[in-house]
Order: sequence, then C-alpha cells, then structure tokens
Amino acid sequence: MATPGATERVALVFDLAVDSVRELNRRLHENDPVGRVRVLNPGGKHNIAVGLDADYEVEIEGHVGYYCAGMNQLASVRVRGNCGVGVAENMMSGSVVVEGSASQSAGATARGGLLVIHGDASARCGISLKGADLVVRGSVGHMSAFMAQKGCLVVCGDAGEALGDSLYEARLYIRGSVAGLGADCIEKEMRDEHLEQLRGLLARAEVEADAADFRRYGSARQLYNFKVDNVGAY
Repeated sequence: MATPGATERVALVFDLAVDSVRELNRRLHENDPVGRVRVLNPGGKHNIAVGLDADYEVEIEGHVGYYCAGMNQLASVRVRGNCGVGVAENMMSGSVVVEGSASQSAGATARGGLLVIHGDASARCGISLKGADLVVRGSVGHMSAFMAQKGCLVVCGDAGEALGDSLYEARLYIRGSVAGLGADCIEKEMRDEHLEQLRGLLARAEVEADAADFRRYGSARQLYNFKVDNVGAY
C-alpha cells in the first residue's frame, strides 16, 4: 500500500513493486491533491502519472514505459531515468523533465507546458506539436517536429533526416548538424527576438548553452494551400 513519506518534503510515496499503476493514477485523480509524490520502482511500467490536472510535484525514481505523464496539466513530473514512447503526449501545461533519454514521439501533440529531455530523443520528437516547448540536451531522430504547428523544439545536439517535414509555424532551434530537412522546412534568419526566446527556453530548462551557437528552422509556407506543382511534396 502507499504510505506517507517520512519527511515533510514528501507527502506520499508509491512503490510500484507493490502498488499498481492504476492505484497510483486513481489516487492522483482524486479531488484532494497531496502536493508532492514519489514513485519508487517504476520498472518500465506504462501510463504512469497520466491525466494529472492538479499542481502536483511527482518524482519517479527509475525508468518508465509508454505515455508517462501523458495529458499532463499543471503538474511537474520528473523522471529519474529513461522513458518509452510518447512521454508527455498531449501535455496541456506544467512541466515534464526526463533525466535520461526518450523513445519515439516525445511530446507528441503537446499543446502547452515544457518538456525537457536531458539525454537523446528518438524519432518523431515533437510530432504534431501544438504549442508546447521541448528542449533536448542531446540529439533527436528522424522526422522530428513532423507537422509541428506551434511551439518550439530546441535541440542542443544533432537532428536526423526529414527535420520539420510539413512544418507549420513551430520554431526549431538546432545547435548541431541536421541530416536533412523535410518538405517545406528551411533554415531561417536568427534575429534578436529569436535569440531572446531561445535564451529564455534554455534558462527554463536549466540547460547551459550559448544561444548564438544555434540555427533556426521554420516553414517556407509553400504547402499551406494545395498547388498541383507541389504534388510530389504532399
């Protein structure tokens, strides 16, 4: 069973070697939020801390599986390990920090909040991004920011093939090399407003990097409306 923590800093402790993920999520969905939560022995289990809509501080001590912190709203979730597919998928607000690396589709469709990945992220990082900000200390895989509509993707390492394919108005800041740009994604001028935004994102993510080392990519805006001359790019 979940037991109260031994110090004032920890309001509740769940041990997933004993407790179930369903029990954990049910407790976090109750109307009397407990504030601070520690999750022990996650063991790569899926759907941990999903659908939160209160100002929790959740610390997960280990690796997690699919869709950790999906649909997050208001809560601050920290994963002290690696995570599987779809971390922070459809996040609305709050923050999710992954101290390790992430699998595919990190931050997919996220509409708000901040996702920080201190390791690498695999393919399709930020796919269909709709307003959240993603900061990756390492590198990202192919087709990252595919169909990203709004928000920012910051990559301190390298980016794989087809970066920003079919991009809308999201801003991509890449410090390392780019293996290839996707359809309608181009390099753009880095103006003062972009440097200011990037510095702010790096500070929020607690990542030390010089904004001047990054390049900006965005949409060429050629695929907004169907043109028969571009049919091969759709």
